[in-house]
Amino acid sequence: MRRAVVRSVESLDIHVRAGLHTGEVETIAGKAGGLAVVIGSRIASFAGPSEILVSQTVRELTARSGLSFDDLGERELKGVPGRWRINRVVTRPA
Repeated sequence: MRRAVVRSVESLDIHVRAGLHTGEVETIAGKAGGLAVVIGSRIASFAGPSEILVSQTVRELTARSGLSFDDLGERELKGVPGRWRINRVVTRPA
């Protein structure tokens, strides 16, 4: 689904940059917040044009889904403890 969004807007010269993580999301003043949201946002900050980056958590949870990933190594995420492994969603030739 996400890859379809990226591809569908490229013809309009719009380049989506996305970062995904999964975890508990809190509602803070009526908005999504909490550490999981911050991690997704920090991961997105490393994405280039038309690129989808995900945490190792997302990669592990999507095992056997048919998605392919390139390991980009570990990174520090501002305001988040520890180092986090980042992965790029890739489209492999059929």
